[in-house]
Amino acid sequence: MNILLFSSLFPNAEQPFHGIFVENRLRHLLAESGWQAQVVAPVPWFPFKGRAFGAYGRFARVPAREERHGLSICHPRYPVIPKLGMSVAPRLLYLGARAAVRRAVQSGVPVDLIDAHYFYPDGVAAAMLAREFALPLTITGRGTDLNLIPRYPRCRAQIQWAAETASGLITVCNALADDLAALGVARERVTVLRNGVDATVFRPEPDAAAALRAEHGRPGEAVWLSVGHLIERKGHDLAIRALSLAPEGRLWIVGTGPEEAALRALARQLGLADRVRFLGAFPHDRLAAIYSAADVLILGSTREGWPNVLLESMACGTPVVATAVNGSPEVVRADVAGRVVPERTAAAVAEAVAAVLAQAADGAAVRAYAEDFSWTATSRGQMALFERIIADRRRRSGRPAGQGDPSAYRSEA
Repeated sequence: MNILLFSSLFPNAEQPFHGIFVENRLRHLLAESGWQAQVVAPVPWFPFKGRAFGAYGRFARVPAREERHGLSICHPRYPVIPKLGMSVAPRLLYLGARAAVRRAVQSGVPVDLIDAHYFYPDGVAAAMLAREFALPLTITGRGTDLNLIPRYPRCRAQIQWAAETASGLITVCNALADDLAALGVARERVTVLRNGVDATVFRPEPDAAAALRAEHGRPGEAVWLSVGHLIERKGHDLAIRALSLAPEGRLWIVGTGPEEAALRALARQLGLADRVRFLGAFPHDRLAAIYSAADVLILGSTREGWPNVLLESMACGTPVVATAVNGSPEVVRADVAGRVVPERTAAAVAEAVAAVLAQAADGAAVRAYAEDFSWTATSRGQMALFERIIADRRRRSGRPAGQGDPSAYRSEA
């Protein structure tokens, strides 16, 4: 089978860890199945490559074509209209990627299926492409594409059309499958295939951990860890407020983003300037050391899909405390793994952290729990779904998988 993966969530030379969970799923699928794949990963168009232009300049520096881990990747450009273009984003993405997909389809190796990730705008654009090139389509929902974006009526209507058009629907947790069903999609059409964790990458690193604790910690003091982009949704502020209720302990915050100044100000306001350390961004391949150095990871998010950070931490032997949002309760199902906090309050998080630290979890047992979340089951689930789609298509004698038009679906709101 030859798969065409389509998503703007995919790593590139300028953003090597952007959407790495999509790349990881594909790589494990290919290793398990022996299939082939090519990738169309669009990036926003911007005319200037200078570093003074920040993220936009970085988009401009992404190569048109590159190779990663033996995968051929094309990065077509598409226009983005900041703040105003949300409802037309799928069509702009479709138009920008159309020529690249045509080249892939006509490359001499027949494309069997389009595998799209993130429902909006990527999944909707992929549905347009699948209809044009008469290819079956799967779409994977990963988080805000199903638990936030459908609140906008025009976006919801387009997501509903794409879901109806697709031959297969995937979500990374049951909570997102329920969100998709709430949009009118038959629940039995949705396959839940969670993200896995690569235990060869995320593993205990005691020597590197000891060096980090010597540099950023204090002897005998517990290390709390909060990892993720510094945005409001990730709830780093909740970790800081919880720390203020604990008599001891030190919080390390790993990541960068627009909320950093506000988080620093909060730490000062609560008298925690010497107990909260902002460590900046860590390369993905160095995160195992930071997880290994911590005594507990805190994920205070207001929304999540399938939070990879929880499994990564546990694979390094570090238990977790997470708010009970979306897929988090599906990840943390045993006390050895940590705690899920039913109430998103600083007091509840502080109490859960105290319970985890008092338990003095066995790192080997925590890692063993995480190892049950390998990629193998996910890859085999994909294989079964894709093979069923192709078999159904053959039985229908080549009838295109996608029919209809997004304008036929109108929002009720």
